[in-house]
Amino acid sequence: MAEPSESSRRSLYKVVGSPPWKEAFRQGCLERMKNSRDRLLNKYRQGGGSMPRGAQNTLLVQEVMEEEWNALQSVDRYPEALAQLEEPVDLAVLEEIQQELIDQEQAIISEYEKSLQFDEQCLSIMLAEWEANPLICPVCTKYNLRITSGVVMCQCGLYIPSHSPELTEQKLRAFLEDHIQEHSIHCPHTPEFLVTKGTEEKSSLFMSCLACDTWAVILESQP
Repeated sequence: MAEPSESSRRSLYKVVGSPPWKEAFRQGCLERMKNSRDRLLNKYRQGGGSMPRGAQNTLLVQEVMEEEWNALQSVDRYPEALAQLEEPVDLAVLEEIQQELIDQEQAIISEYEKSLQFDEQCLSIMLAEWEANPLICPVCTKYNLRITSGVVMCQCGLYIPSHSPELTEQKLRAFLEDHIQEHSIHCPHTPEFLVTKGTEEKSSLFMSCLACDTWAVILESQP
């Protein structure tokens, strides 16, 4: 984001004189920050999962305040405010709003980091269970998979027939672990597994992740 101009800074440190408009600006900023969660987290991820260094140490607060301030001055939204724009106000008012936004920004990032930690723990538990127990079905994560003559089955309804007769639990476990580990290199979220049917009623086991919008074929039935 380009550094705001001097006139923009001066404009930002003025606010309409009546308390209702101050509250309108405050509520508008808080709501705008809430609705900008995806934009905030994208900037956070692009920064390598760390906050910028500097006096403000924020990612989106300044942008949110400037955007809402410009909206507040809109003739269509607040025509009565135009006559009051030249009335200065104690900077403590804006500093108080700014601090609320900083707290909200940090709360969003903290919630996101906790979510990542939970996904990492789930992934570790899932891999540990696979290694210590019979092969758990990745689709339902409840029942054990059975492989008979190359046919993969589960009580949940998973059924991928006519695969290579050389397929074993050990090989399928390795396929799953390799794909999960490869995915975890670029995305901390836990992927999901599902079975789909393609052409000629062929079933396939897919791994997908909504967070990073990726998918991979783990197992595909042979004609």
